[in-house]
Amino acid sequence: MADGIDRCMRMLTAALEKEEQSRDFYKDAIKRCANEVAQEMYRMLMAEEGIHMKRIKTIYAGLQGGEGWTSEWKAHRGEVEDLHKLMIQRISTLGPRITAEMSDLDALQIGIQMEQGAVNFYNDSLTQATDPIEKEFVELMLSEERGHYAALTDLRQYFENPESWFIEKEHQHFDGA
Repeated sequence: MADGIDRCMRMLTAALEKEEQSRDFYKDAIKRCANEVAQEMYRMLMAEEGIHMKRIKTIYAGLQGGEGWTSEWKAHRGEVEDLHKLMIQRISTLGPRITAEMSDLDALQIGIQMEQGAVNFYNDSLTQATDPIEKEFVELMLSEERGHYAALTDLRQYFENPESWFIEKEHQHFDGA
C-alpha cells in the first residue's frame, strides 16, 4: 500500500509542477500576445490551471495526512465546462478577417506542446491508477487537458487561415457544391 501512495505522491508532485509551469506560461503569454481572443483564451487557461493545482494540492494533502483518495478534490470546479466549445463559439462571432502576429502563433505553438505533454502525462498516469477515485481524477484531468489542446489548435488554425477555419468549423457550403 505504501508503494501505491508513494507512486501517487510522485505523480501528484509531477502534475503540480506541470500545472504551475502552464499557469506561469499563460500568465506571461497574456502580456506578450497582441490578439485579444488569444489573451482571453490564455486568461481562461490560466484559471483552469489554477483549478487543477487546487485539486492536486487537495489530494496531496489528503494522501500525506493518511486519508487516502477522497472526493474532496471535486469541490474545485472550473468556470468553463467545455473550453474548446466556448472558443469555437467566440471565434465564430469574429468572422473570417483576423490578423495574428508571429508572437501570437509562437505562443500558441508552445501552449499546444505543453498541453500535449499534459495529455501524455495523464494518459501514462491513467495506466498506473489503481484506486477508483484516482482513476476518476486522472480521467477528468485528461479530458480537460484534451479540451485545452483542442482549443489551442483550433485557435492556431483560425489565426493561420481564418477562411479555412470557417469552412471547416461552420460547415459553410459554396454555391453549386
